[in-house]
Amino acid sequence: MTVPGNEPLDDLGADGPAARTVAPDGDVLLLVPGGSAAARAAAYAQDDELTCVMEITDVAPVAMRHRIRGRAWVAGWLTPVPCGERTRAAAALLAERHPVGELLGLDQAPRPPRSGGPAAGVGPAGRAAWTLLRLEVGEACVDDLWGVADVEPDDFATAAPDPLVRHEADLLQHLHAAHSDQVRRLCALLGDRSTMVCTRGPATPVALDRFGLRVRFTDETDRPFDARFDFPEPVRNVSELRRAMHALFDAATG
Repeated sequence: MTVPGNEPLDDLGADGPAARTVAPDGDVLLLVPGGSAAARAAAYAQDDELTCVMEITDVAPVAMRHRIRGRAWVAGWLTPVPCGERTRAAAALLAERHPVGELLGLDQAPRPPRSGGPAAGVGPAGRAAWTLLRLEVGEACVDDLWGVADVEPDDFATAAPDPLVRHEADLLQHLHAAHSDQVRRLCALLGDRSTMVCTRGPATPVALDRFGLRVRFTDETDRPFDARFDFPEPVRNVSELRRAMHALFDAATG
């Protein structure tokens, strides 16, 4: 997360958000260390507009070459979440979608450093350990396998998370560890192209969403090749995913 004119205190990324989620109005709620550059800049900016760019890197949860699946940038204006009802609502939403509150000590009552100041978790000796910030989205951009696309703030606000997002990492790792032979046999669904991309190397599950499964194969020149296997219809939960995966495996062996 970059705030122009403010250098992070930690080059290893410890100043970055520990958790984030999107509120119903489209704002991004960020939980950051109370002493981070972003928290300090937002606290001192007060009524001034503080611009911020958040970069998100999507990394495949299964070990492979070229693990980065895509990147996104969200830019806008950063402000502290003031104490009061809005703080409690924001903290409850963050805890529901990213339950790290107990780990970070957010189960303690928020402590404002001054009247009307930003909400913060209480750290050792009463110091503000964690701060809630709000990023009002002005623009967003996605760069992935399908190309680069801009995202309008209204579209960002109304977008719904994929129903498998919380399970994707575990499911991909399970497919890779326990069903690697079945995943490799999906190559048969590629038709004539299968003779070029399925002759060597492993078949690694790269991505999974409600629309289908993405698998990485290796072609005869040792170059990676990603294939997308679409489900007959979008799945809504893990139960429907199980049936869709069985259908894919059956089609590959039939």
